[in-house]
Amino acid sequence: KVPKVRDRSGTGVKFNSSVVPPYVRKSPRVSAALPWLYLKGISTGNMGDALSVLLGEDAKGLSANVVSRLKSQWADEWKQWDKRDLSVCRWVYWWVDGIHTGARSEDHDGQCLLVIIGVTPDGKKERVAIADGFRESKASWAEVLLDLKARGLQSGPRLAIGDGAMGFWAALE
Repeated sequence: KVPKVRDRSGTGVKFNSSVVPPYVRKSPRVSAALPWLYLKGISTGNMGDALSVLLGEDAKGLSANVVSRLKSQWADEWKQWDKRDLSVCRWVYWWVDGIHTGARSEDHDGQCLLVIIGVTPDGKKERVAIADGFRESKASWAEVLLDLKARGLQSGPRLAIGDGAMGFWAALE
């Protein structure tokens, strides 16, 4: 019999993972550390050793297979979020910026993340878009904006705020 993980009645069997203790599973440090370590170039096979330094002996259960499964899960969640329907979404203003990561490859030394944060009419901040771009160019921003429109965005914000990089402003027209 498999115990319920979220048994709040107090009558069931309490389940504690032998792989990841409850306090570690909910820790913002772990949530932030796994993708950060991966992006810094720590291989999947060495992730357990790197996490042991951060978390001590409790990190032993985070094997290469667990990290690979988590990466796959994150990729699926990202794809789902990045393709979500925007037909009912409304933002009154956006903050836009290109974040230059410093990551370089053979043919893309100007890569950056194009980020749009929106505020809904009731004041809630939300991520609108995060996309790969090239030097905050007009073409890169246009691709992001056209994708938002293709996914159902009915109208843009009443106000957009950004820095002096002209690519967004040119693409907005």
